[in-house]
Amino acid sequence: MFSYQCPQAFAGKLGGLLTVLMLLIAPSSQAANYTLTVEPVYAPERAAEVYQPLLDYLQQATGHSFTLVAPRNHHFFWRDIRQNIATDFVFEEAQFVDYRVQRFKFIPIARTVEDSRYSLIALPEVAERGLDGLIGRPVICMPSPSLGFALLADMFTNPVAQPDIRSEAASWRDGVEMIFGDEADAAMVPRYIADLYPNLVEIAQSKTLPGPAISAAASVPEADRIAVRDALLKLHESAAASQVLAELGISGFKAASAADYAGNEAILKGFFGYQ
Repeated sequence: MFSYQCPQAFAGKLGGLLTVLMLLIAPSSQAANYTLTVEPVYAPERAAEVYQPLLDYLQQATGHSFTLVAPRNHHFFWRDIRQNIATDFVFEEAQFVDYRVQRFKFIPIARTVEDSRYSLIALPEVAERGLDGLIGRPVICMPSPSLGFALLADMFTNPVAQPDIRSEAASWRDGVEMIFGDEADAAMVPRYIADLYPNLVEIAQSKTLPGPAISAAASVPEADRIAVRDALLKLHESAAASQVLAELGISGFKAASAADYAGNEAILKGFFGYQ
């Protein structure tokens, strides 16, 4: 039996069908704009230059956009951590990784292939005097509670026999240059920085810790965390991002978990604001 439908009714059904089809073929997640906070091992202007290729790579690999947040120094960085200032992703050393995991449920997704190890370096004539030769003498380091500062303090256990620790460096390389400028007797730097200066001698070496990690806030959807993690694990394959790896002194990233960093927040116990 023939059934007549008016054009208006047919158009309504057709519109409904098109809506359903559009929902079926639409992507499961929309592009988001995320922030990536980095530990202040560079001045903000320099950090923008260093990390821009990484931001571009992540956008291309995940479809999301990323905005860099580069705190002025470790004092501001530590304050923002304690206050849980909102950020989506963060790249930082072990003690901060564990602190955010324990306090704010951040999720480590990728860490550097290389572990973290620091060296106390000086010119040969200073180095031959050993650690005792630095008591009362100027030693340059990044500000507390950077990992370098914490590990340097561990090398001098006698509270009345300490070097004059000066946290005036804006980057690890700045600390080395202050040795050459006769502004300091020694500098505490990551091992990869020490390797760049064969004319300086290592006085002491720190213990080894898990390398810096990129963690995601619990608010970041799991699918997006996985997308960023997978992109980071393939970063070493990207020619465009190779300069980032070289600047950071690493060969790439590998998968990370909270268990890798468990217990490292204890490094922060002696610093102002720790609770």
